[in-house]
Amino acid sequence: MKALRNLVDKVKPTFAKGGKLEKLHWVFDGLETFLFTPGHATEKGAHIRDGIDLKRTMSIVITAMLPCLLFGMWNVGNQHFLALGQFVELGDGFWDKFIFGAIKVLPIVVVSYGVGLGIEFLFTSIKGHPIQEGYLVSGMLIPLVMPVDTPLWMVAVGAAFAVVIGKEVFGGTGMNVVNVALTARAFLFFAYPTMMSGDKVWVNTSVEEGQKVVDGFSGATSLGHAASGAIDKVTPMMQSFWGFEAGSIGETSAFACLIGAAILIVTGIGSWRIMLATVLGGSAMAALFNWVGPQVGNAYMQIPVLHQLMLGSFMFGMVFMATDTVTAAQTDTGKWIYGFLIGAMAILIRVVNPAYPEGMMLAILFMNVMAPLIDHYVVQANIKRRMKRAALQTA
Repeated sequence: MKALRNLVDKVKPTFAKGGKLEKLHWVFDGLETFLFTPGHATEKGAHIRDGIDLKRTMSIVITAMLPCLLFGMWNVGNQHFLALGQFVELGDGFWDKFIFGAIKVLPIVVVSYGVGLGIEFLFTSIKGHPIQEGYLVSGMLIPLVMPVDTPLWMVAVGAAFAVVIGKEVFGGTGMNVVNVALTARAFLFFAYPTMMSGDKVWVNTSVEEGQKVVDGFSGATSLGHAASGAIDKVTPMMQSFWGFEAGSIGETSAFACLIGAAILIVTGIGSWRIMLATVLGGSAMAALFNWVGPQVGNAYMQIPVLHQLMLGSFMFGMVFMATDTVTAAQTDTGKWIYGFLIGAMAILIRVVNPAYPEGMMLAILFMNVMAPLIDHYVVQANIKRRMKRAALQTA
């Protein structure tokens, strides 16, 4: 580490004011502060909370997402070989599955970071401000919410749209109104619906010569089956909990998401209030549907509450997106309201509107927009209560 510090100090004058590469000063500063604690204090930005700097915060979030990434790689291979009728037992061909998944997933991660950070560096050079590290997390989130068969050019377009339109036009990291990764997902979902919501995109079904997909195979997700009325094809709850089903790369395993939740809560990065409130909201809406379902003869409404929470991207969105410190509610009371409404809306959208079998994305985006309004009324209510107490004390 000391040798690396000496090397950085040796080349630093080249990027300092008056150096040959002065215009790349902020790019060098970003790389230096990624390796070492910065020697300057932050003066502005929505992420200012305490002594920990932004890069360390983002590093913890990325660490929390690693279980989802690693499991997603294995599951991509698992779903692929199941489609071919090979390695049908969970323990069979573990490394074959993992390596196949890594080959499919890593290029998506590389493209996401390459395009997103490239645009960040461009804006840094033009505007002359330090590199904004928010994309370190968004660059990982974008691949994890993508179907495995998403073309790389679509990943690049989505990442570019998210950085430019979702963040930079609002002033950069800490100023965005909605979650950056969900902005990319929503843009691609509505711009290329057949390539983002089709049955086959969730499982890589490319085959080599002499191979054939098994008869009757469907690459639809459990929520896709449920929305079409094929309740019998919905993955059992425990399989959904572990993540042995088709879906976006990093969203299928509730267990991996809970590991990430534990890391975020223990380190104080993620809000346990928002996570718990989201579970309560989703449970309340699912319980309501369970009560109404038998009366209207709707089998989808009768899926057990806990099973509903395990399906789709509910857990992933709750842990890594609803808790985004920039776009979430900031007051304690506001976090309860914000999280509860996200959970309730996610279940409501997925069950009532079959055109959007996965409602978590739309629920979080809508509540991102509503979060400032929620905080405003919470603060105003607190002011009114304090004014009443002050009036009683002086009476």
